[in-house]
Amino acid sequence: MDPKEKDRWSKAREKGMLSYVLLTGVVAYGLPMFVVMTFLFHHSRLSIAQSAAVWLSAGALYGVVTWLVQEHRYRKATRDNQI
Repeated sequence: MDPKEKDRWSKAREKGMLSYVLLTGVVAYGLPMFVVMTFLFHHSRLSIAQSAAVWLSAGALYGVVTWLVQEHRYRKATRDNQI
């Protein structure tokens, strides 16, 4: 993790995990995927509400996973700099 990325992550983590998951996962990933996959590539098996539930949940999962990966990288970079 380079110093610029470390600084960006430090600012993001100050806002908390919930904020990160909602903004990065649900809003920036889940919502666009819902719109694209529901209205551009419509699947007749899922209703709009079901599609929204699937993609917003997927966005939340994406947000949690990326939070955990970034947090691991940040802690490793912080630990390596202290040695």
